[in-house]
Amino acid sequence: MVEVVKVQDAKTRLSALLHEVEAGAEIVIARGNVPVARLVPMADRGVRDMGFVGYRVPDSFFDPLEDDELAAWEA
Repeated sequence: MVEVVKVQDAKTRLSALLHEVEAGAEIVIARGNVPVARLVPMADRGVRDMGFVGYRVPDSFFDPLEDDELAAWEA
């Protein structure tokens, strides 16, 4: 069953509500009797490797820019 809480109650109990959501609960926040938002657990995103694109920045990338090119960037 979905728990419905009013906005003021959600503001005062946010931390406790988040613990409930982490445990799998779904909570609807209502303004008066009108539902306006739903708190649900985040989908498990799994592990993502950094550098997911097979590209390596060449060492020359870190070389100082030529004066005219630097001036173009600063313009």
